[in-house]
Amino acid sequence: MSPLHTHLGFFLLLLFSLHNPSCSAAVNDTLAAGQVLAVGEKLVSRNGKFALGFYKPALPEGIASKYGNITSPGWYLAIWFNKIPVCTTVWVANRERPITDLEIKLTQLKFSQNGSSLAIIINRATESTVWSRQIANRTAQAKTSMNTRAILLDSGNLVIESIPDVYLWQSFDEPTDLALPGAKFGWNKVTGLHRTGISKKNLIDPGLGPYSVQLNERGIILWRRDPYMEYWTWSSVQLTNMLIPLLNSLLEMNAQTKGFLTPNYTNNNEEEYFMYHSSDESSSSFVSIDMSGQLKLSIWSQANQSWQEVYAQPPDPCTPFATCGPFSVCNGNSDLFCDCMESFSQKSPQDWELKDRTAGCFRNTPLDCPSNRSSTDMFHTITRVALPANPEKIEDATTQSKCAESCLSNCSCNAYAYKDSTCFVWHSELLNVKLHDSIESLSEDTLYLRLAAKDMPATTKNKQKPVVVAVTAASIAGFGLLMLMLFFLIWRNKFKCCGVTLHHNQGSSGIIAFRYTDLSHATKNFSEKLGSGGFGSVFKGVLRDSTTIAVKRLDGSHQGEKQFRAETLGWRHLWEGILVGF
Repeated sequence: MSPLHTHLGFFLLLLFSLHNPSCSAAVNDTLAAGQVLAVGEKLVSRNGKFALGFYKPALPEGIASKYGNITSPGWYLAIWFNKIPVCTTVWVANRERPITDLEIKLTQLKFSQNGSSLAIIINRATESTVWSRQIANRTAQAKTSMNTRAILLDSGNLVIESIPDVYLWQSFDEPTDLALPGAKFGWNKVTGLHRTGISKKNLIDPGLGPYSVQLNERGIILWRRDPYMEYWTWSSVQLTNMLIPLLNSLLEMNAQTKGFLTPNYTNNNEEEYFMYHSSDESSSSFVSIDMSGQLKLSIWSQANQSWQEVYAQPPDPCTPFATCGPFSVCNGNSDLFCDCMESFSQKSPQDWELKDRTAGCFRNTPLDCPSNRSSTDMFHTITRVALPANPEKIEDATTQSKCAESCLSNCSCNAYAYKDSTCFVWHSELLNVKLHDSIESLSEDTLYLRLAAKDMPATTKNKQKPVVVAVTAASIAGFGLLMLMLFFLIWRNKFKCCGVTLHHNQGSSGIIAFRYTDLSHATKNFSEKLGSGGFGSVFKGVLRDSTTIAVKRLDGSHQGEKQFRAETLGWRHLWEGILVGF
């Protein structure tokens, strides 16, 4: 047989063995000191639930791609669910250094003879190291023990031990983008160890993505790595008093999680961590920070043969900073929540298909920047949006027309806004533009996007009169709705219907209308404030049946009841059953 056919057969064998988790020859869960794990071999936990080996990411079968059979450019040492047909990794060793196709046939996972290191090496002769972990601070007994070994536990945790249940190193201390039941997610106050989750780059690249999560001295923090921007936090006090009780209530309310998932929070002198347990060993679940920047709880559905996302935090997919990339708009009410701005196109459509939108969008037509005449560029109006990050204030532009002129006079200016008699312009990429979605994005600002004249939508050219008419009509309609709403509130108070529903306290949707006095009692007169946001403050409460709830109370008069209800209904949209009442 020719060398070409030999190599082709070898790679076909690798692909067959590594991309079919249910197909396995080796059932051993242990790698002893001095042993190696070659490509095509794998460790399997005793319960058969998890496997460790080398794999090359690919799109799951059944997911069509208009770009053909897209595969990852590299190979990785990983742990994955062994009995689930959709290849799902739970830990990856060499995220920052993939192994090439030319290197993979010479690659091994080697556990040193003295049990002091675990490493991925290429070429036995040179032993070029791709990834390694040195076992530091070993006890005298561990150094002389002949029983030092690496074991893949039933929990999916890869550990190195020489004394039973005393771990010298464990993969649970170095999470990738997710945590399994039984894994501690937090920090050690004595050693300074911080466990940080980092999202994947895309569906076929487990490399370091744009978002991170950590539980540290300040609590749980979610942030974008570049540019650095924190966008969601829960303090330790909130974790103790609110998040864990609320999670317990939510998990009990959902049929997919009721009775077998239990969250737990520990904070003592030595460590602080979050953990959750599963009472059903046959079930599969994980909590991950996904590529959009949300924390998600996913559970495997045997009936659907797919992962079901049953909980997300923050609930609005537009909350993570710049989740759609530059020159894009995020709409939390849309399934495909990211879209390019008017007359912009996706910079890399293939990356978008793989859920990597960091490159965002680019202009279809360059701006007109002449040196000897005025620019012919025009402005496209985007209403009811949260303005982009990092604006520059122009003090001299005291009117909207002067603000527009200031932007047009500078070729690097991409957009402007005139808000509260102040001019703002943007000279760099437009990041974090979010449409009003009644979930968490409630801004009513207007952004004027600079476009080449040929790219302006036909309906927006010469539209000054229609704008005036539309605004006037909208104002009249808004005033009428406000009067109708006030009339309804007066009528409701007159007939004392504020605390009861018109249909025996509960509608067909299952949402209860509480009396104000009942909510005041449940929250101890609104004494335990958990936070603020979206025109209201959130308080902890406990109902008479001991159900822990979060009560959001409208603050002041700057938001109408219509908006307030729209926001709370947004919670119900994200998790059916999370909204108990109003």
